[in-house]
Amino acid sequence: MSVRIQSANLETPEFAALIDTHAKLMLSLSPPGSCHFLPMDGLKRPDVTVWEMREGDALIGCGALQHLSDTHGEVKSMHTLARYRGAGLGRKMLEHVIAVAKERGYDRLSLETGSMDGFKPSRMLYQSFGFELCPPFGDYVEDPHSVFMTRTM
Repeated sequence: MSVRIQSANLETPEFAALIDTHAKLMLSLSPPGSCHFLPMDGLKRPDVTVWEMREGDALIGCGALQHLSDTHGEVKSMHTLARYRGAGLGRKMLEHVIAVAKERGYDRLSLETGSMDGFKPSRMLYQSFGFELCPPFGDYVEDPHSVFMTRTM
């Protein structure tokens, strides 16, 4: 599978549909008050960089990096369409996000994901990249539906 990662065009209906699919999945797995995905307007903020993943012309996934401080970033909006899962594409996007975080000089990269079984593959992916459990960071608060993870660069 030949996949490329590039800056996302957030203005296309195709990308909006991908984010809608992501939102529906997150809301199906977590209570609304415990869903911390970025809606489209959140992805358009200047402190968020968003990438899309394509196979040929097909949009198949996305990922984002939010700037928290000069030394700390947050992984956001990791999503691969269901029919493409299991092919290592999440790993490829996470490698890209980590590389950009290193280029920016971040000392730490953190994330929030769900604690439910549906998020287990994501947690395993993050652990394989050295992310470890941590307390809530940024504006997050303790939540039984959330798992907070971080890694030093």
